Amino acid sequence: MQRYTKTAMLIHWLTALLIIAAFFLGLTMTEIHGITPTKLKYYSWHKWLGVTVLLLAVARVLWRRANRPPPHPLGMPAWQAMAADATHLLLYLLIFAVPLSGYLYSSAAGVPVVYLGLIPLPTLIEANAELKPILKTVHYVLTMTMAAAVVGHVLAALKHQFIDRDGVLRRMLP
Repeated sequence: MQRYTKTAMLIHWLTALLIIAAFFLGLTMTEIHGITPTKLKYYSWHKWLGVTVLLLAVARVLWRRANRPPPHPLGMPAWQAMAADATHLLLYLLIFAVPLSGYLYSSAAGVPVVYLGLIPLPTLIEANAELKPILKTVHYVLTMTMAAAVVGHVLAALKHQFIDRDGVLRRMLP
């Protein structure tokens, strides 16, 4: 059975870990009432994770263009192959859309993004009180959509591992 490249595996698992960290950090920071040093620190870390995910998404797409993924296992029903392809496409879109929506939300809130506390990123839009709540909602909805897609992705991988026993999960394990 063909496997993903080591580079693809590294990008996949690093992106997954960063997305999970950003998700739970986002839930934690938004539950802190008021403006506290801890909350501000968590917001910075959340943004750094988001920017890193966005950079990895670019690397992932470039790598994928040059390195085709392994084909679906022989005997996989066509509907499952289509569902897998659709889920992967959705995840790729969300890996870009979630951090970009957060970046735009931060810009609309008038809060700069300073990557790793060292590199000020350009302001994509000016502060805009009317746009801020809309972008906050967009970021939240996209994030929850990503969470649902990730859960579905993991459940499908586990199904292939423990029920179908077709080696799909092993292709992405180092």
